[in-house]
Amino acid sequence: MSQDKKVVFITGANAGLGLEIVKVLYKSPKSYEIIAGSRLVSNGETAVAAVQQEIPSSSSSLSVVELDLASDESIKKAVENIESKFGQLDVLVNNGGAGFDGALRDSQLSIREAWNKSWDTNVAGAQVLTSEAIPLLLKSRQPRLIFITSGTSALAYTERFDHPALQRINASPVPGWPKPKEINPMESYRSAKTGLNMMVRQWHRILLNDGVKVWAISPGFLATKLGNVGIEQLKKMGARDPSEGAKFVKGVIEGERDSEVGRVVGATGIQPW
Repeated sequence: MSQDKKVVFITGANAGLGLEIVKVLYKSPKSYEIIAGSRLVSNGETAVAAVQQEIPSSSSSLSVVELDLASDESIKKAVENIESKFGQLDVLVNNGGAGFDGALRDSQLSIREAWNKSWDTNVAGAQVLTSEAIPLLLKSRQPRLIFITSGTSALAYTERFDHPALQRINASPVPGWPKPKEINPMESYRSAKTGLNMMVRQWHRILLNDGVKVWAISPGFLATKLGNVGIEQLKKMGARDPSEGAKFVKGVIEGERDSEVGRVVGATGIQPW
């Protein structure tokens, strides 16, 4: 490994926002060791091969690490793999996540199953991985710790109706029970991301004197496969291409938001908790 290349580990990197972060870093004139975390290695390798075909020339390197955020053993092995190959970690992007509210709506999961899976994947998985990765981050001269949150997570935004997306997710349904099924339900996902925000504040507090820069990034409403709503349906609802969110994440990695450490940052500015 070249000492000039920063080692960046991106979870959930075989699709959606994670894959777009891989692409935008691979295109960057700066050199990186980009590690794509994927629950299935085959999916990660397919994604990486597609990136290398799309971008045939790059000063950066790409590799894949198996990572299942619901498995402590998988997390531990992933970090051990990174340590053996690179010796340190400069940037950890906790992007991996999943939505289970659609499965709950369609009776594929019980309430408890959907909520437990949502918090396990979106919060506990990121907490366990970060805890395991801290020793490698502390070996970096400029360690950065990033968590991808959601614009739906801010408690202050639950009382806002000044944007079509906020009108949709904050509207109260008609009286009676059961309530009508929603196209894009997000109760457990939204709640988990609110919990993630508190976790970010704790990591900022814990690592402040170690010099680790910590952020939560709200990438905006993006058209990804999260929640299995459908990319075209999400676009009709106003979702943007995930490449736009990836460009913002790249900016944070490259120092453009260093004055806003410890906050939730997004393209529109600092987001409330």
